[in-house]
Amino acid sequence: MKIIEYLKFALITLGVFCLGFALMNLSAEIVSWSFLLLLMFAIFVAPKMTLTLPRSRFSVSFSDSIIFLSFLMFGGAAAIVLSAAEMLASCYYIQSKGKMTFSRLMIPTNTCIAVITTTSAYLAWTSFSQFFINTGLSHAHTNYLISVLGLLAFTQFIVSSLIVTFFYSIKDKTNFLETWKKDFFSSSMTQFVGAGLAGIIFKIINNADFLTAAIALLVLGIAYMSYRQSIGEINQAITIAEQAERDKAEVERIRAEQAEKYARELTLMLEKEEQTSVALRRSKEAFQHSAMHDTLTNRANFAGELRVLIEKCKKNPAASFFVLFLDISRFKNINDSLGHTIGDKVLIIVAKRLMRFIRPNDIVARLGGDEFAIIFNDLSSIKAAENLARNIHEKISETFSLSGNNIFIDLNIGLAPFEREYNNPEEILRDADIAMHYAKESGSGVAVFDKALRARFLDRVTLESDLRYAIERGELFMHYQPLIALKDGEIIGFEALLRWQHPTRGFVSPAQFIPIAEDSGLIIPMTSWILGQTTAQIAKWRALAPNYSDLIVSVNISGKHLTKESLVEDVQKSLKASNLPPSALKLEITESAAMENAEYTIKILNKLKELGVMLSIDDFGTGYSSLSYLHRLPFDTLKIDRSFVYSVGENGENSEILQTIISLAKNLKMRVIAEGIETENQLSLLQNLGCDYGQGYLMSKPLAVDVMEKLLYQKHNWFPHTETQDAFDDKPQNENLSVF
Repeated sequence: MKIIEYLKFALITLGVFCLGFALMNLSAEIVSWSFLLLLMFAIFVAPKMTLTLPRSRFSVSFSDSIIFLSFLMFGGAAAIVLSAAEMLASCYYIQSKGKMTFSRLMIPTNTCIAVITTTSAYLAWTSFSQFFINTGLSHAHTNYLISVLGLLAFTQFIVSSLIVTFFYSIKDKTNFLETWKKDFFSSSMTQFVGAGLAGIIFKIINNADFLTAAIALLVLGIAYMSYRQSIGEINQAITIAEQAERDKAEVERIRAEQAEKYARELTLMLEKEEQTSVALRRSKEAFQHSAMHDTLTNRANFAGELRVLIEKCKKNPAASFFVLFLDISRFKNINDSLGHTIGDKVLIIVAKRLMRFIRPNDIVARLGGDEFAIIFNDLSSIKAAENLARNIHEKISETFSLSGNNIFIDLNIGLAPFEREYNNPEEILRDADIAMHYAKESGSGVAVFDKALRARFLDRVTLESDLRYAIERGELFMHYQPLIALKDGEIIGFEALLRWQHPTRGFVSPAQFIPIAEDSGLIIPMTSWILGQTTAQIAKWRALAPNYSDLIVSVNISGKHLTKESLVEDVQKSLKASNLPPSALKLEITESAAMENAEYTIKILNKLKELGVMLSIDDFGTGYSSLSYLHRLPFDTLKIDRSFVYSVGENGENSEILQTIISLAKNLKMRVIAEGIETENQLSLLQNLGCDYGQGYLMSKPLAVDVMEKLLYQKHNWFPHTETQDAFDDKPQNENLSVF
């Protein structure tokens, strides 16, 4: 850049002029052995004491102290000459050691900048010297030293920082003020520290005896060495961190190469498979095109075929057909964990497997990302269609290996037979979709549509619509079930459980509306509301009495919310709004939700642990935990599912699983909570097995806020609960209270 070169020449010219001015005003009396000693120190010693700042293009030297000392001892002209010599020596020393490389003309430019700033300080000193004379302060007086050194340091900082900021803002094309704040404002400390050090040395030279001077210099030397060591350690740590980043980048590069390799292998495998099924692909060319290329055209063609079949069957009462609607559950997890390339290959394999079941008169289509539909013609009965659907479900759900990954496909199929009432393709596709959703909800894999399912679906849609406004209408509220220490019966906190009082339906069971909230995504804003309500409530109860000051609250977190990074932010907001300590909030995650995408779950749970909240694995024993993941999940407590507590006999029969789970939790350094405690025998067994905490109807049902608060005021004894049974609500004991 030409403007930078012009600026360098301008600074050099001005610097040479200032140096010439200083040399002309340098009297012979000043050039004494003490001045020469200071000059030699500036040239040969001070550069070696220079410290390069971590991750910076700047260095901290001790030139300021030398220059300010020369001001005090020999005057401004001597200080200017000494600053030029010191800066020139420092630049060559830094360059020779490889610590910094200077571009063209930068060494003379730096030298001249030092001369200009020292000259500016000299001029400022000269301008205010009359003020110091009028005050009557002596040259060695402390007040005089503070005033003079402060003026010199301030002037030198302002001039040097402005010049260098102007230089770099032009060079880097950055904002002048931002550059000054970022890179130069903090450098003022070096000028003022240098001024202070010069003042100390000057006082020692003029007033202290030899022993005092030696001790002072020793202390200054120790301070310098400590600072130098700290800078060295910082630079070493930065070097290690940068090496780690380079190593990480190398690992990512290797992974990318491996992914490319796997992709090539997959391509070769698919090409071979294509060659072995040429005849089959040709017979279903339209399906292949729609499945792997143009989804919209596929759906339109499929709808056209349906329309023709509907008209044909309406004219011929003996004719009939069946529509299968297929959906791959949790296909998003494959895309998220293995990538969209693998996901696309999985869809191709599913399509190929489907083709093996297609007869010449059947029609198959891909309707969406992970949805397929099939029209079966010429089947004798609905039972035959259902058997074929179950065969498809069994074969397509078989595990297969792809690029070194074991792929598990969970398929849901809805089957809808043709009915005379259908007038367009959308109606029969809608009913097949309804059956598919019922298959997913019930876990049956395959479901056949009937009108009862449609009524159930419409009721569900209505309930979902009402649920969207339940919070703002004030229909949702919380119940709290006590968590009791089984050792002494003391209350340690509560599990928060959501309830819905519908204006026309009355009480809606959580088992009914929570799955709807999960499927619709409403569970996320609902959980955010629950976090706000429960943290505020527990903060209020912790203030009731000193023995309640450590109460905690457990909030269930859905698997869908666990996949969102916003969960961490929602927890932070709730804790901040309620001023509740993070350790007073426990988040409960079901075993199945935690293991659905274990690696991502570990990432989110670690972020939550960094906030300081507690974590609990809920309904343990009902999922499919892998011990290789379980020990990596940062859970504090493990909650035993109620089914294991309920199955224990009156005399302790069938307690082996309970013993195993409690032993496992202890080995993993987790506390254990048992839910669903309903009898004293169950309580006694859990106490004997070393279970830490428990909840259940034996101690208390989930209670409304006002009822629970009354019991807290009464300092209720939770062992046993019979004396306050009338205070509890009358919800049936088989209600699934752990849903939410």
